[in-house]
Amino acid sequence: MELVTYADSEMMMIEIAQRLAGELRQALNAGDSAAIAVPGGRTPGPIFDSLCAADLEWDRVSVLLTDERWVPEDHPRSNTRLLRQRLLTGHAAAARYLPLHADTPTPEEAIPLLSAPIAAVLPLTTCLLGMGEDMHVASIFPGADRLQEALHGEAILVPMRAPGAEEPRITLSARVIGGAIARHLVITGPEKREALERARSLPPEEAPVAAVLKGTVVHWAES
Repeated sequence: MELVTYADSEMMMIEIAQRLAGELRQALNAGDSAAIAVPGGRTPGPIFDSLCAADLEWDRVSVLLTDERWVPEDHPRSNTRLLRQRLLTGHAAAARYLPLHADTPTPEEAIPLLSAPIAAVLPLTTCLLGMGEDMHVASIFPGADRLQEALHGEAILVPMRAPGAEEPRITLSARVIGGAIARHLVITGPEKREALERARSLPPEEAPVAAVLKGTVVHWAES
């Protein structure tokens, strides 16, 4: 794990966007395509605002979420909705989006359909991650019903239900996240920094983020 600290979060978000764009550009220069996985939530929004303006051959880039709530795309809590508003716009509107939601009652029914196009773009070129104060990553939560499968299984996608999560979720497995060529974890504030330090000495069952810290660049700003 490499820890990079910043004077403020605004500068951090701009520099992360530049770094992600550089990794995608390098992959496109070396091959036919690139793939990036990103989180939902409020934190990465400013990164998306910068990244969508990057001068890339976006039509050769596949974009997917690290995890999604099992709600329709137009739902206020949909990560896909955020992605369409703030990343899949500007130059990045030309990217190929690989969804993590389908029109089925539960995520379990959609796993084969959603996994197949993701399998075709693995390993991910780069993966941007967030972390909760409970040390969850993507939708791999401590105490979740399929925690062992998400941490140690071979699946690409895992349906997930966890205490405190309002809806069922679907998440990339630790195998897929950990297999990304580059990984970046972005956190802000002293609470997240303290959680990160705790996670480094805990097993993944207690701190799921620990499963993907090796080789990950952690970006932190105090505010």
